[in-house]
Amino acid sequence: MTKHQHPDYRPVVFRDKSAGLVFLTRSTAQTTRTIDYEGARYPLVDVEISSTSHPFWTGRDRLVDTEGRVERFNRRYGRRGAAQ
Repeated sequence: MTKHQHPDYRPVVFRDKSAGLVFLTRSTAQTTRTIDYEGARYPLVDVEISSTSHPFWTGRDRLVDTEGRVERFNRRYGRRGAAQ
């Protein structure tokens, strides 16, 4: 087997910046940042979204209707069978 072909698989701390969740797992993610976690120093990877803050997992899904899509749909197709 060729040496130094694959990246190091090592313990890494991931931090969800929006929810404040910090968890230790193993990864090949490359980073220069470190953090002291549970009495040891580990590489740190900051993420924007994790299962703690993702709308699909939290149930806090929001409908963003920036272009009036719902209104445009209702104008175009109306409500069938409803009194207008």
